[in-house]
Amino acid sequence: MSSVIPDLTELKQSWRILLLSVLGIAISINAVLLYGFGTLVVSFEQAFSWDRSALQVAITFLYGGAVIGLQLVGWLNLRYGIKQVTVVSLFVMALGYLACTWFIGGSIWTLYIAFGVLPIIGMGALAVTWTQLLNLWFVENRGLALAIGLSGTGITAAVAPNVMAWGVEQWGWQAPFFMLCMVNLLMIPITLVWFNLPAEPVKGKRTKLDGVEKMALIAGLSFREGFASRNFWICNVSMSLVVAAVVGMVTNTVPMLMDRGYSVSEATMVFSTFGFSLITGRLFVGYLLDRLWPPGVAAISLIMPAFGCLIYLSGDSSLAMLSLAVALIGLGAGAEFDIAAFLIARYFGLREYGRLFGMHQGLITVSSALAPLLFAAMLAATGAYTVMLIFCAVGTSVGALLLLFLGPLPQFETQT
Repeated sequence: MSSVIPDLTELKQSWRILLLSVLGIAISINAVLLYGFGTLVVSFEQAFSWDRSALQVAITFLYGGAVIGLQLVGWLNLRYGIKQVTVVSLFVMALGYLACTWFIGGSIWTLYIAFGVLPIIGMGALAVTWTQLLNLWFVENRGLALAIGLSGTGITAAVAPNVMAWGVEQWGWQAPFFMLCMVNLLMIPITLVWFNLPAEPVKGKRTKLDGVEKMALIAGLSFREGFASRNFWICNVSMSLVVAAVVGMVTNTVPMLMDRGYSVSEATMVFSTFGFSLITGRLFVGYLLDRLWPPGVAAISLIMPAFGCLIYLSGDSSLAMLSLAVALIGLGAGAEFDIAAFLIARYFGLREYGRLFGMHQGLITVSSALAPLLFAAMLAATGAYTVMLIFCAVGTSVGALLLLFLGPLPQFETQT
């Protein structure tokens, strides 16, 4: 068990890597297009008269493209080097955003195609790359580093919608794509300067190796070994259940609050506790992951949304209790990605982290895409949120408790 007071030496030595990862995660396509999608919906609706419900399908294509990109990026990183793949992806992604300004229009299928292709051509700049970089550089403070890095999504959620809305007001729907093009181009020189892999000891010496050679020396299970591992599928099933439940709670919180007599502004105010608890939970859980048995920390944090569901099911409509329910859901939502990145690295090593974590996130992405369809069917069949809340409570409880079966952390020896 590590000291209660964290040793900040790693953070001081590798602050550039940490900042680079925050920036990379903040501008990753799944973050900017997801959190800025509300702004784009309104602008597309006005520009092309596309139906609002049909526009929602674009997110499914975005998730689908991400699933493909996540499967390819791990292999490409091993083949060509993680830095090279990342820089090329940033450049191609910038061109992709620029192409959107003339390609999108007419048929809504142009939007679907664009959203499906973008995460594939920008696969090297997805969050899996930045979490892998953090895992490589941080050992004693790995959980905390992942939590800080993944807080980049919080920055995106706070900044992207407002900036994109301002751009649309000034120049039209194309403006956000021009902005994203420029942001990706600006990220390239920062990546070229700050993106490095830690030196690997070879036969007792610090040897200068290129990125591909360093990746080949990293310890851990092979992709085949990891994929066939019982623990890998425990992680997959556990996180799929938790993420599906959290997606349902997040997307339906405001409507549920309004059904209990709150106005839109009041419901939004209650929901604001979600963002605060998400960031707080992410940092606190990241800190504990470095110091306590990770599956235990993960189970406690991921079961919190179940208690939030129980508060809703109790029928209590007081502002304080509903705010607490939303905060408990935020604690689980904030910790999920950090926990997944941490557990995959610790239980399977970093040798095939990109491919294994990519496969894991691909499965989670499918769960995220299918969950809204399931909850819509439940709501249509019953006319109430009770069945959905029961499903979410059970899903988060079972998913959290499954992690307790992971067992002790394995030790990996670096190859020489």
